[in-house]
Amino acid sequence: MVNSELAKMLYEMALLLEMKDVPFKPRAYEHVALSVEGLEEDVKDIYKKGGTKALMAGIPGVGQGIAGFIEEYIKTGRVKEYEKMKKETPVDISGLKAVEGVGPKMIKTLWQKLNVRTREDLERAARAGKIRKLEHFGKKSEEKILKGIEFLKSSGGRRILGHVLPEILTLEKMIQAFPEAERAIVAGSVRRKKETIGDIDILVVSKKPEKIMERFLEIPFILHVYGSGATKTNVKLKNGLDADLRVVPAESFGAALNYFTGSKEHNVALRQIAIKKGYKLNEYGLYKGTKQIAGGSEEGLYKALGLRYIEPELRENTGEIEAARAGKLPELINYGELKGDLQIQTDWTDGENSMEEMAHAAIKEGLEYIAITDHTKTLAMTGGADEKKLTKQMEAIDKLNEKLKKQGHALKVLKGAEVNILKDGTLDIDDKTLAKLDVVGAAVHTHFNLSGEEQTRRIIRAMENPNLDIIFHLSTRLINKREPIEFDSDEIIQAAKRTGTILEIDAYPDRSDIKDEYIKKCVKAGVKMSIDSDAHATAHIKFLENGISQARRGWARKGDIVNAWPLQKLLSFLIKNKKRP
Repeated sequence: MVNSELAKMLYEMALLLEMKDVPFKPRAYEHVALSVEGLEEDVKDIYKKGGTKALMAGIPGVGQGIAGFIEEYIKTGRVKEYEKMKKETPVDISGLKAVEGVGPKMIKTLWQKLNVRTREDLERAARAGKIRKLEHFGKKSEEKILKGIEFLKSSGGRRILGHVLPEILTLEKMIQAFPEAERAIVAGSVRRKKETIGDIDILVVSKKPEKIMERFLEIPFILHVYGSGATKTNVKLKNGLDADLRVVPAESFGAALNYFTGSKEHNVALRQIAIKKGYKLNEYGLYKGTKQIAGGSEEGLYKALGLRYIEPELRENTGEIEAARAGKLPELINYGELKGDLQIQTDWTDGENSMEEMAHAAIKEGLEYIAITDHTKTLAMTGGADEKKLTKQMEAIDKLNEKLKKQGHALKVLKGAEVNILKDGTLDIDDKTLAKLDVVGAAVHTHFNLSGEEQTRRIIRAMENPNLDIIFHLSTRLINKREPIEFDSDEIIQAAKRTGTILEIDAYPDRSDIKDEYIKKCVKAGVKMSIDSDAHATAHIKFLENGISQARRGWARKGDIVNAWPLQKLLSFLIKNKKRP
């Protein structure tokens, strides 16, 4: 959690520097924030190995200046320069930046002209019609801000799992290490790998619950204790999430884990099955009268109810119980089964790292291939590539593959692009250039407000381009920030089947796109999918695990995911599926 707090501070420093029009530094701070966020090792542990030199050697992008700030933070829990910047610009920059379309420059203007410091101030100013009167803003900007604020409110304060999961797993490991803990596991929506979570449920098996509670309350991540008893403690963590810790006896662990994992609908359905069999099911076990007949393990619980074991990601009462009863549950793709990543951005456009750095990060993650898919020309804000720049990058990829081979690495770097789908459904790179690429992905990045009929027609036309392989992040949504575009999912999936187009499961936590319900439709229709990190920095490749969670919730198997295949099988599939309208 130190990493998370430090990354947040560095990111805010980047935004504050950008507000001041300081050149170069904002990008450097943002780069380091991303690096810190993706670290597996605690920053404190890196520092212990050799001070600021270890920080510079162990964290990408860290120079002497930022290393000094990190050292100050580790030693004192604060950074004077950050506090000075916050005092000079007293705004909730993270809260304001969370509103879609609100960036550092806009925040600066709103603060200077309207004294907007918080999201509440922003909403009041917008509702009073003050924002539209500012130069370069107008009525549409004001309406967009209000829409963004309302969308944030509708999220109910839920957090994106992919961003907080590393902290939660750290907490889980700390509790598992308690000497008195026989078992410890995080349950709830975290265990079901939902896109967003509201709180954390932790179960512990122990014969000494009082000691577990005592040790838990000593954990430095806790901000506030709501209440603590012999077997249950409820706290607020420093990251803003509430956490419940419960100690249960070993004979009830499976029943408690099942109950507190949920979902509520799944649990209700299980209790109904139990009642029909003359049993009673609760968090303590499965009972026949007063005799417990199951409850020590989840597997035993499901077996006693006449069901195959159901993986946590499937427990939503959307057909999994019927499939378990009939022995027709899918063999889900497993974590760690991906062989490649087909959407990676680099510093050729809006990525933080070079192609070579991304390649070595992929090697570290055990991947066999990656596709470099930088943005294309009509996405000007990213420095998107035109045909000439793409051709130049292809040549650079050939040289990189040669270099990797000489270094003894088996990783293959594929030539790709994230092509922009224009309003009329055409692509912004000519077919002659696209035909030279190994992998062509395309995505909607503009004209989000078209009608569902127009968007559907637009995407299908893009699919019908014979050079297109994958539709990236189909719905374009940003969880808790931007609503998805409107489209007919059934028509899109039918067109994908007809044209042989792959639909991507974008693993970047803010996207998690396509949704699990669409994945399930793809599986049923026989439409192939890819799971891609959408990495813009080396640390992001780890997000592939988030994509696997999304795929599992949609009942996807290994055979449904093209980048779970060996490279030659994937390339053969792409060549075979070069389409014609």
